[in-house]
Amino acid sequence: MSGAFERALEAERLAVRAERLLRRPGALIEVKGLGYVVRFGPRRGAMLTVDEAAFRVLARDGALAPRREGGWRLVKPLAPPTPPPGRPGVIEGERVVIEGSSEHVVLKANLGESPLAWLARRGGLEPVEICAGERLREDFQKAGTVGRLTMNWDAQPRGEGGGQGLEPALRARAAKDRIAAALAAVGPGLREMLERVCLAETALQVAERELKLPRRAGKTVLKLALQRLAMHYRMV
Repeated sequence: MSGAFERALEAERLAVRAERLLRRPGALIEVKGLGYVVRFGPRRGAMLTVDEAAFRVLARDGALAPRREGGWRLVKPLAPPTPPPGRPGVIEGERVVIEGSSEHVVLKANLGESPLAWLARRGGLEPVEICAGERLREDFQKAGTVGRLTMNWDAQPRGEGGGQGLEPALRARAAKDRIAAALAAVGPGLREMLERVCLAETALQVAERELKLPRRAGKTVLKLALQRLAMHYRMV
């Protein structure tokens, strides 16, 4: 399963590279051997070779149109994934991670940039705060609940389990237990911001409105919550 996922990701990457080249005036893609080549014009040298999987990605949604002389030309760019409303940068998909020493597990994940990463790039968050938030988000992905905010975390047994060698269902349960313990340590009034920004990956401004906070107060609340979370994780 992980091999198929990795091949699909590689096809997407290759298709994006090909599309960028095909934006050039006169560029085309045509069959060559068992694959396809991108050229900047007829009888020009090959700039990129793609396989069948990447070509199918490139040709989806009518992005390519046939040429009378043979081959295809780009008629519209590839449509980027549309993030859910209020969750900028979110591209829901799957990611392969390694559990234990060698076991590969496919988890639901955000393939784009998380709101926390977006905020981190713009300053105002300390490295330890970012690490604490990402650790909570990683447990959320391991729990198999990406994008969901309806889980009653307090109903989960609390514990620090979740080591190597657990069955998938037990690993997910252990991750939920760790989330419950972390949110309980942060406490009411702060945990709600973590639930939205780190777990549901809601934009900070949207989280402010949902929590009925004063404008621009969300970042202060988030920092306080992340600081308390870092203390729970014994990072400070």
